[in-house]
Amino acid sequence: MSFRYSHTLPISGANKLPRFKQWAAENIPRIALSLPPQVPVKSTALTVRLRSVEDRAMLVAKLEGVDLDRKTS
Repeated sequence: MSFRYSHTLPISGANKLPRFKQWAAENIPRIALSLPPQVPVKSTALTVRLRSVEDRAMLVAKLEGVDLDRKTS
C-alpha cells in the first residue's frame, strides 16, 4: 500500500521533523506516515503523506488547535 494522500501543515523553526515525529508518536501512534528526508530551516510548512483518507481526517482532527511552531527569541 502506498502513501497516496497528503496534508501540508504550518510549522516553522529548526528541527521540524523531530518535533513532528515526537508529536505524532504521542498523539497518533497508529497512523502510518511518510515524511520527507529533510526540510529546510526557512520553510514554513511540512507535507505529510498518509495511506488513507481516514488517516488524513484523523491527523487533521488531532492537529486542530495545536501549535507546532518553535518560537525563537
